[in-house]
Amino acid sequence: MKTLFVFVFMLFWSSGKCSHPHPLDPLTPSELNLVRTIVLKSHPTSTTTHKLTFNYIGLDEPDKPSIQSWLSPNKPHHLPPRRASVIARFQKQSLEITVDLSTRSIISTKTHKDPHGFPMLTFGEQFMASQLPFSYEPFKESLKKRSLNVSYVVCAAFTIGWFGEGKSERKVKVKCYYTEGSANLYARPVEGVAAVVDLDEMKIVGYSDRGVIPVAKAEGTEYRASKMKPPFGPELKGVAVKQDEGPGFTIDGHSVSWANWNFHLGFDIEVGPIVSLASIYDLEKQEYRQVLYKGFISEVFVPYQDPTEEWYYTTYFDCGEYGFGQSMSSLQPFKDCPANAAFLDAYYASSDGTPVKIVNAFCIFERHAGDIMWRHTEIGIPNQVITEVRSDVSLVVRVVSTVGNYDYVIDWEFKPSGSIKLGVGLTGILGIKGGTVTNRDQIKEDIYGTLLAENTIGVYHDHFLTYYLDLDIDGEANSFVKTSLKTERVKDHTSPRKSYWTVVSETAKTEADARLNLGLKPYELQVVNANKKTKLGNKIGYRLLPGSVVHPLLLNDDYPQIRAAFTNYNVWVTPYNKSEKWVGGLFVDRSQGDDTLAVWSMRDRKIENEDIVLWYTMGFHHVPSQEDFPVMPTLSGGFELRPTNFFESNPVLKAKSPKLVYWPNCTSQH
Repeated sequence: MKTLFVFVFMLFWSSGKCSHPHPLDPLTPSELNLVRTIVLKSHPTSTTTHKLTFNYIGLDEPDKPSIQSWLSPNKPHHLPPRRASVIARFQKQSLEITVDLSTRSIISTKTHKDPHGFPMLTFGEQFMASQLPFSYEPFKESLKKRSLNVSYVVCAAFTIGWFGEGKSERKVKVKCYYTEGSANLYARPVEGVAAVVDLDEMKIVGYSDRGVIPVAKAEGTEYRASKMKPPFGPELKGVAVKQDEGPGFTIDGHSVSWANWNFHLGFDIEVGPIVSLASIYDLEKQEYRQVLYKGFISEVFVPYQDPTEEWYYTTYFDCGEYGFGQSMSSLQPFKDCPANAAFLDAYYASSDGTPVKIVNAFCIFERHAGDIMWRHTEIGIPNQVITEVRSDVSLVVRVVSTVGNYDYVIDWEFKPSGSIKLGVGLTGILGIKGGTVTNRDQIKEDIYGTLLAENTIGVYHDHFLTYYLDLDIDGEANSFVKTSLKTERVKDHTSPRKSYWTVVSETAKTEADARLNLGLKPYELQVVNANKKTKLGNKIGYRLLPGSVVHPLLLNDDYPQIRAAFTNYNVWVTPYNKSEKWVGGLFVDRSQGDDTLAVWSMRDRKIENEDIVLWYTMGFHHVPSQEDFPVMPTLSGGFELRPTNFFESNPVLKAKSPKLVYWPNCTSQH
């Protein structure tokens, strides 16, 4: 019997690996250490209580003209200054620091003494806060009252939002779970018990125990394969991916080339993967053409729908509060990603500024899914049957961010046709509340969720993901065109038809013109370069093909919605501004909604024939079901950026299907 060999192609990011330094490369471990040294030198501390905490260290990206100048083939390639942006907490104040790495100096420091909001929580802060209850006597009494063994209790820190307080303090709530008999801790909350922790003082400043609610049973909650018992199923047959000539893409540092695409792949501790400088080769023009200057998920807003004392504050901002980047998981070869994937590491700074490595943070692979790029069968020609089919292959960049109980599978998929498909998969563990009911018939009032098992309620909630998409279609001067599909009545008697639909296009002149809620009427939405046209006179552009349309159901004056007002519309368009990148503001934790996209856009700036940014919010209203328990099968959604009159004709007309690979016969030879 022949043996099947499958290889994993491994690549790693680290200092000095890139043959051509790029100004958009994320900070290396040595650079993170240098930033730490420079900042601590200027902010010495004598006490551990008020030591400086690094909440964010990231690349202070050069401005766009500097990048464009560096990329220009007609100008010398002088690298822009290499700088780092730091947000730190020091002596109960938030610091915004810019460090010049080449001169090894701080070039600016801004102190925020009483901001409407606080920096992202670090893992270090979350861990320290989660340990405080174990030395707190009232908490020990709560466990004793419930007959819980403290050695099986684990706790976690949760942001608490803002609900109209004039002045907020940097606090979190700590809630706990029980792990005896199951690793599925989120399915077994110690309901009704919560500690309030002041993060600056790192001490408990409030505590509540609202009565004993049964902890759910461990039975039926386990998800580890090693703990499963038969019967098993459904049975899935094996499959293999084989690329005799190796991967079809190349990685040079952080720059990726594949088929007709080039792009740069970056990383940020707050927002995770950043795709920049995506351009596609035009076979007819014999040149690469600009499509996307930069794209990333700017914020993930997850409001739960239980207004009771224990749950009303659970309205999370997964990027600005918890860090989508620092929450990225190490991907598992052959499971998270196929056998033909390349894996890339990433680095972020911990609370004390030292580098932390995420092994296999990214994977990149060619997807051979048996899809069709294009096809046609023609039987209209006498005595002939013509069938032409082209197999489709795409390139996928994947990460998984595990923010507490939820796992987000984030895909950027590049297609030879010029499309960019952005996918989101939700899996992991539901947000679960402990309850007293064991059967739906016992429910006499709203429990704000679905009964999933005895004493186990999956709380209703939403996921809103807002993407930052700086499209530069053949250059920076772009416009946003809304094309309505309008029904017209046939007014004369020249046709037996009574109606038809046609298109009415409008170019948005200011930000107010571009705000849209989708799903109410049919739209074709394009970012176009009106300065460049096809040979037939059409404006070149890219179209937004939305996914499932979701609108907020909270009232506009509800405090979580004030903070997340950027979800009030599915589509916004703003002029490019380097400082406007985090849609929820610079300081999101306990923010008050005064530094968001909704506020920036009130200036109603000019956006016609300008360098513009498209903001798109997709999402899910989630009513949990029993199939989502004890771990949730992946719920998928996404959207597409698709060329529209960008090419003169079908760009993959002359594409060839991948070569057929013949496998040896694996049966025994007689």
